[in-house]
Amino acid sequence: MNVRTSDVARSERMSGPAFRSFQARRPDHEQWELIGGVPTMMTPPTIAHSRIAGNLERLLNDALARHDPSRLATQRLGIDLGSGDYKPEPDVGVIDADYEAGQRFVERAYLLAEIVSSTDNLQVPGTAERWIDVKRQIYLDHEFCDAVLIIEQERVEMRADVRTENGWGSHTLVGPQAELELRASGLRCSVADLYEGTPLQPRRARQNRL
Repeated sequence: MNVRTSDVARSERMSGPAFRSFQARRPDHEQWELIGGVPTMMTPPTIAHSRIAGNLERLLNDALARHDPSRLATQRLGIDLGSGDYKPEPDVGVIDADYEAGQRFVERAYLLAEIVSSTDNLQVPGTAERWIDVKRQIYLDHEFCDAVLIIEQERVEMRADVRTENGWGSHTLVGPQAELELRASGLRCSVADLYEGTPLQPRRARQNRL
């Protein structure tokens, strides 16, 4: 995704609460994140980005329906992580299935995932860190989260952080044959399944039959 800042973002920094108040006044189709105190509006994602997010959401919901129906997966998750100058909006998250009509934000998520875009590689203002690395650490610090996924969209590769009894374990999965297993969500699939329908893992054309 590309990125642009609003006029208000160029004139002053915002606190977390001020950003949420500002965000509430914006149209629903706009996607905003607070990056180092700077409100930042994202442009629409690529088709491949949306496809990967959709695949992950579907795979998780299918697994959760069997493994733990009290939870569900959703895209563009609104969650307050108590991270001060940083308010990311995860691409996909697993939350409690019980929520109120009209609810926008949740306070806990059990899985948080990002599909890496060009914006994620930008340097966060006032730091030497990339935005994707800052987001990953924010997600790892969330006490309810048991899995963090960082998925590349330009190559078949992902990083999976999974919480264990001994702390976080991190694994890099490369190539379509690599296997992703998330026991807390009941999900077991190949990495290729995440990229189905993208240029990296295109669908086979259906042959016409007489």
